[in-house]
Amino acid sequence: MIALASDHHGVALKHELMKMLDGMGLAWKDFGSYDENNRNDDYPIYGYKAARAVASGECDRGILICGTGMGISIVACKVKGIRVCTCSDAYSAEMSKRHNNSNILTMGALVVGTEKAKMIARHWLTAEFEGGRHQRRIDMIEKIENGEAPDA
Repeated sequence: MIALASDHHGVALKHELMKMLDGMGLAWKDFGSYDENNRNDDYPIYGYKAARAVASGECDRGILICGTGMGISIVACKVKGIRVCTCSDAYSAEMSKRHNNSNILTMGALVVGTEKAKMIARHWLTAEFEGGRHQRRIDMIEKIENGEAPDA
């Protein structure tokens, strides 16, 4: 299941991604925001809920959207076990999965258009983690996350 979240800037794009996910046969859960006209919504609330769902295993991965993709990525990165990629191109999204085993993709609704966002998401969703030397680096990241220094 894919966790989805956005601020008001990302609601329309999130709905387009929902249709794409349906077409791919992928289940999703929407953690908000639900109103593109509510400029007082707070992306940290929705980003946190979605990131917690991924970290807990309730959802396999997440796609989060705000105006630039940056604010909501900062929120998600605060949740232990989350590896975010903020992408404006398909290659970076794909490689973030292949090499970094990213589990949340963030994008900026004011940065990428609908078709480009769908292309980015498709590349990320269909890429597979390569493991090998990349797993060693993920292990180092997890050590840092636990307050330890990575082995040199």
